[in-house]
Amino acid sequence: MTPQQIEMVQNSWEQVKPISEQAADMFYTRLFEMDPDLRPLFKDDIKLQGRRLMAMITTAVNNLHQLETILEPVQDLGRRHVDYGVKPEHYDTVGAALLWTLGQGLGDGFTSEVEAAWTETYTILAGVMKEAAYG
Repeated sequence: MTPQQIEMVQNSWEQVKPISEQAADMFYTRLFEMDPDLRPLFKDDIKLQGRRLMAMITTAVNNLHQLETILEPVQDLGRRHVDYGVKPEHYDTVGAALLWTLGQGLGDGFTSEVEAAWTETYTILAGVMKEAAYG
């Protein structure tokens, strides 16, 4: 990722953080609309899951400039997701739901450049998770 992409992701995430609870709700609503078969994979309270998701994204976004510091936890997360029943193809649906949510939350601030930066971010992190999980 370029320094400009990192800055775009970090700045846009700062705008989402104040509405993180609503963003999490929007994300999971959209995810389950896109693929209802994913709903049973989420056994915990969905509000709690949403807080975990937002915390994980915050950690990742805050460390994009030093990605090596979060690689191991991201790999561990990918391996754990296998135990939850996550399949490689689910990552595409999650990525689409995330980008849709960001678009809704950021409105006009979700420019094509910001979307491209977020797509790169998600592609990198999801790739690390999938590689750790499925080799």
